[in-house]
Amino acid sequence: MYAAVARRLEEHQKYLLASHIHPDGDAIGSLIALGAALKNCGKTVTLYNEHEVPPAYRFLPGSQMIVRNVEHAESYDALIVLDCSKIERIGNLAESLGDISVINIDHHCSNKNFGGIQIVEPEASATAEIIYRLVKAMGCEISNEIAYAIYTGIITDTASFSFNNTTAAALKICGEMLEKGVDPSYVARNVYITYSSERIRFMQMVLDTFEMTEDGKISFMMATQEMIRKSGMRPDNVGRIVNYAKHIENVKVSALALEESNHNTELPGGQSNFHVSLRSDGSIDVSQIALRFGGGGHNRAAGFNIEGTFPEVRDTIMGLANEI
Repeated sequence: MYAAVARRLEEHQKYLLASHIHPDGDAIGSLIALGAALKNCGKTVTLYNEHEVPPAYRFLPGSQMIVRNVEHAESYDALIVLDCSKIERIGNLAESLGDISVINIDHHCSNKNFGGIQIVEPEASATAEIIYRLVKAMGCEISNEIAYAIYTGIITDTASFSFNNTTAAALKICGEMLEKGVDPSYVARNVYITYSSERIRFMQMVLDTFEMTEDGKISFMMATQEMIRKSGMRPDNVGRIVNYAKHIENVKVSALALEESNHNTELPGGQSNFHVSLRSDGSIDVSQIALRFGGGGHNRAAGFNIEGTFPEVRDTIMGLANEI
């Protein structure tokens, strides 16, 4: 399969690569790794994500090449969609693709099998693991840029090898990336350890909203645009706050509702657009919850968008306790 796709990639010259909105380490890493490999093969490549690269991943070589706007998507020979269960996950760009050929590379079990060419492997620890195999099939040398991107994609989607999607294959690939020059302590400092004062102030505000259902199964927090403004926090580094609540004893699902900066001012009754991030202790498949609201993700980490007032969104999330 990989060899066949590698041969198909040789057929075109101009590629547009896109990954999902609210990008994580796997979305960014996969984008950079495959983009660098295609460029090394002499292809013309544009890397796209609707949202800014989160600060935690800007240390990655090549991250500065990711753009947030693309004109005339139909002028590209093909679009490669990475780490998306459905094409709509790339955001507004999905509405202006025309008849462009689509290649779907993903590891979500909820993938809709879109696109004319597909590599969908739910057993892979991360999309970056799939990209590693494709780069090998392309006969491309794994450069320092590619190695850092693949390593970061895998460690973030396995939560530093703590999730049950950690496999021998994933560990072996990461070991090879270290042999290619990746410094794991440097990656860890950027991804997990270094906090700004703005982040601490923001965390304090968000943690003040923390509450749990009576049975302790679900924890909930909210983040508003006002909190972001008051703290000075960069809005593109907000989502990971949800991880704090998932470690509470006996909590099965933690949720963070983030008010979007581009919330629809035409919504009635003080409603806003919210992005809800879900995290699971592993006993609940939160991707199935997200799918009900038009979102997606993994069994331990998923998300979706919802409109409403804060109390309405809060009641919707807390009400899930009756089902789990």
